[in-house]
Amino acid sequence: MVDDQQAGAWRAEFRATLSLAWPLVLTNITQMLINFTDVVLLARVGPDALAASAIGSGIVVAMMLFGIGLVTAASPLIASEIGRRAHAVREVRRTVRQAFWAATLLILPMLVFLWFTGDLMRLAGQPERLAADTGLFVRALEWQLLPALGTVILRSFIAALGRPGWALVVGIGGVIANALINSALIFGLFGLPALGLLGAGIGTSIVSTLMFAAMVLVVTRHRRFRRYHLFGRFFRPDWQRFRDIWRIGTPISLQLGFEASVFGAAVFLMGYFGTASAAAHAVAIQIASMTFMVPMGIAQAATVRVGYGYGRGDKAAMARAGWAAFILGVGFMSVMALLIWAFPATLAQLFLDPDMKGNAEVIRLAVSFLMVAAVFQIVDGAQVVGAGMLRGLQDTRWPMLFALFGYWVIGIGVGAGLGFWGGMQGLGIWIGLASGLAVVSVLMLWRWVNLSRLGLVLT
Repeated sequence: MVDDQQAGAWRAEFRATLSLAWPLVLTNITQMLINFTDVVLLARVGPDALAASAIGSGIVVAMMLFGIGLVTAASPLIASEIGRRAHAVREVRRTVRQAFWAATLLILPMLVFLWFTGDLMRLAGQPERLAADTGLFVRALEWQLLPALGTVILRSFIAALGRPGWALVVGIGGVIANALINSALIFGLFGLPALGLLGAGIGTSIVSTLMFAAMVLVVTRHRRFRRYHLFGRFFRPDWQRFRDIWRIGTPISLQLGFEASVFGAAVFLMGYFGTASAAAHAVAIQIASMTFMVPMGIAQAATVRVGYGYGRGDKAAMARAGWAAFILGVGFMSVMALLIWAFPATLAQLFLDPDMKGNAEVIRLAVSFLMVAAVFQIVDGAQVVGAGMLRGLQDTRWPMLFALFGYWVIGIGVGAGLGFWGGMQGLGIWIGLASGLAVVSVLMLWRWVNLSRLGLVLT
């Protein structure tokens, strides 16, 4: 009888995690589609505009990642409050309010810094045309930061309430709006002036604001959400919750920064091995990024599900939620690893025409990178879900340190060693990345297992 009850509890946990995860996965994919649309549109403007947008977007996204990490703290805090008391209202509202306060405080100095991007690029010796174009683009694009973080906060709120589908609806609307508005502003459709690169920046900021407005409409009008009165007493301080956001969120920000920067460093190092290696890396990492959206969504669901148990003090529920998410995330990535291992050339040729001059070498390198990426898939899924599990316990400092060590000591250390001194070039960089991810995933799992032995109580 006990075994039947346990089996039923596990089945219910898998169903609940999947139900929460799939809209989060698709929402993450919509964000990728928005970025993809911008690249496609600006590629038609010309290489100068594409180069300036790539640099400008990279700078703004780096700032945004830090902000996303900070406000992600709202998710485990809200989940634990709901786990502690299912009908908690005031506590949830406090968390959302202080997440907005933290986001605003963080973004204001960023806006000032980004305003001078072009000037900073000139001081760094960048070509005048590139510095001017990038600076102009960033001055339009930077205004997306605060509404984008507001959208992330409200997504965390509705996900913690088990209703992430509304974020998906808004995300799909964002993809459509971005395609229409950016096309109109870039190319001068519907009687508007053709603004080119500047239009792309303005359009993306407008779309970000519209998406935030749509989320505000959802949480203030939908009967499931409106009882929280999220924007009531908005200017009332709550310093303890404000400190909690920074305490939990800052390590997440740094962890995301370490991960994003190590992949940026890998692109930089690939440049030393020639254009073919850099192009092959771009193809392989694009394939890896597409599959990564699934375990990332599962990790977000894990944070919520573990957070419920954490709030209730239910050790069995915490353990089930964490392991169920881990099995789902690693299981999916294992299937993807088999597909990549079996069909690397086919996948590479989805992006590269084998009959085009010069592509043969790029395809050969891409295939070699994808063979490593097959292993990369499994450990990447393990580390991101592991981080999500630990966030549900509001454990973020150790995962940050794991990321610093795994990505920058092991990942870059092994990659540079094999690539430059071991003579493996780009393949060595990929082995380094996989090694770093493997170390981080093992450390995340070690932390989770040890917390389980301690009764999932942080010390």
